[in-house]
Amino acid sequence: MDISEIRNHLPHRYPFLLVDRVLELTLGESIVACKNLTINEPFFNGHFPEQPVFPGVLLLEAMAQAAGILGFKSMNKTPADGSMYYFVGADDLRFKRPCVPGDQVMLRAEILSDRRGIWKFKVSSDVDGKLCASATILCADR
Repeated sequence: MDISEIRNHLPHRYPFLLVDRVLELTLGESIVACKNLTINEPFFNGHFPEQPVFPGVLLLEAMAQAAGILGFKSMNKTPADGSMYYFVGADDLRFKRPCVPGDQVMLRAEILSDRRGIWKFKVSSDVDGKLCASATILCADR
């Protein structure tokens, strides 16, 4: 999926759209997407300017957005249909290495369960095959 199709499946817009491309998608199962980090992104100006680091909370959001695309595509819904996908929880969140300008962050999500509109995903991110963060997250379809 390119950025145009991603924008059809996520309500986020600049500067909060954190998925640049979807590389793999298996409906009802998993997704692999990416976020390309460049020094001219607005958060790098204030988040350790001498040693810029992608904020952990935005890394978590990027993983959640990838999971959201997987959920929307699996349900065959879009925000234009009136469907909204809310990030409602995170468990077992761990940050293993920082992400910095120049990194291509791979965002991975796998559906663990879907019960009454509450989706549970296993998410992770990595750069060059090295784990950056992982968590189990919950999203609600409203």
